[in-house]
Amino acid sequence: MLYAGLDLSRKCLDFHLLDGEGATVEVGAAPPDADGLRGLTERLDRHRAPIRAAIESMNGARFVHDRLELAGWQVEIADAQKVKGLAPLACKTDRIDAWVLAELARRDLVPAIWLPDPLVRAERERARWRLHLVRHRSSLKQRVHAVLLTHGKPCPVSDLFGVRGRQLLAQLGLPEPWQGTIEASLRLIDELDHEIGECERELRHLGADHRYVPLLCTVPGISWVLAYTIAAELGDIGRFASPRKLTGYSGLCPRVYQSGERDLRGPLAKTGPRYLRWALVEAATHACTHPVYRDRYQQTKTRIGKQRGAKVAQIDLARRLSEAIWHMLSRGEPFAPKGA
Repeated sequence: MLYAGLDLSRKCLDFHLLDGEGATVEVGAAPPDADGLRGLTERLDRHRAPIRAAIESMNGARFVHDRLELAGWQVEIADAQKVKGLAPLACKTDRIDAWVLAELARRDLVPAIWLPDPLVRAERERARWRLHLVRHRSSLKQRVHAVLLTHGKPCPVSDLFGVRGRQLLAQLGLPEPWQGTIEASLRLIDELDHEIGECERELRHLGADHRYVPLLCTVPGISWVLAYTIAAELGDIGRFASPRKLTGYSGLCPRVYQSGERDLRGPLAKTGPRYLRWALVEAATHACTHPVYRDRYQQTKTRIGKQRGAKVAQIDLARRLSEAIWHMLSRGEPFAPKGA
C-alpha cells in the first residue's frame, strides 16, 4: 500500500507519495483537470501498488476525489481546520502540506468529512441556487430604497415593488443616472422573479416525493422551501448518533475554551454547512410566535436583556428545532409538542 497526500490549488495539484514505512517514493505535481488527473494515475500506476490518498476540503476537491476513485484509488477528503489542529506547522508550503496529508493517511489519522452522493449534491445545488437568486433580488430592492432615500423620497407604500409601488416609481422623474439605476434594477428584479418562480416550482415538485420534506413541514416555522433546504443539507439523518451531534454539526453551539478551572463560552462555532444554519435560524424566527415555543422565547429574551436577548433566544430555539428534527426524522414521525 502506498499513501499519497494531495494539495490542490487553482492551477496545480501537488502530490507526495509515501510507502508503508514513511519513506518518500515520489514527489511531483500535475494539472488539476481531467487530463492531468488521468496522467497522474498512469504515472503512479507503474509502482503496481494500491494507493490511499488524502486531499484537503476545498472547492474542486470533490472533482479530484471522484476522478481518482474511478481510477481505483482510495481517496478521503480531510477537514482543513482539523488537519491544521493535528499538524501545526512552522513553515507552510504546498509540498509540505502534501507530505503532511500523506503522513496522516499512512497513520490512518485523516479527519475525513462525509461526502454526499450525487443525488444529495443535486438537491443541495437546487436549494442553494434559489437562495443565491433571492439574495441578489433583495440586494437590488435595497438599492432602489437607498436611491429613494438619497433624494428625499421615502417609500409611502407597504410594497414598493407591487402595483402601487411600481406606479410611484414610474412617476418619480429622478435625474440621471439615478432614474436609469431604478429602471435597470426593476428589469433585473422582474427577471429574478421569473427565475425564482421556476426554481420554486421545481423544488415543490421534487419535495413532494422526498422522504423528509413532508415530515419537516409539520415543524413550527418551517414551510416547504425551508424543509427542502434542511433535508438537502442533512442528507441521511442516520449519520448523526444523537440530537447533540446534529446540533454540533449545524454550528449553533458556542465555542468552548477550557483550561484548568477556567471555562469560557465564546461565539457560535459556525461549523458545518452555513445553509443549514441559515435555514434553522430562519425557522426559529418564525417559530418564536408559535404557541409551542412562544413562552420559552419570551423567557430567554427577558432573561438575557434588550441588547442580545432576541438573538440569543432565536439561537436557542434553532437548537431546539434541530433536536426535534433529529427525533422526527430518526423515527419517521411528524412533529409533536413535548408531552403530547
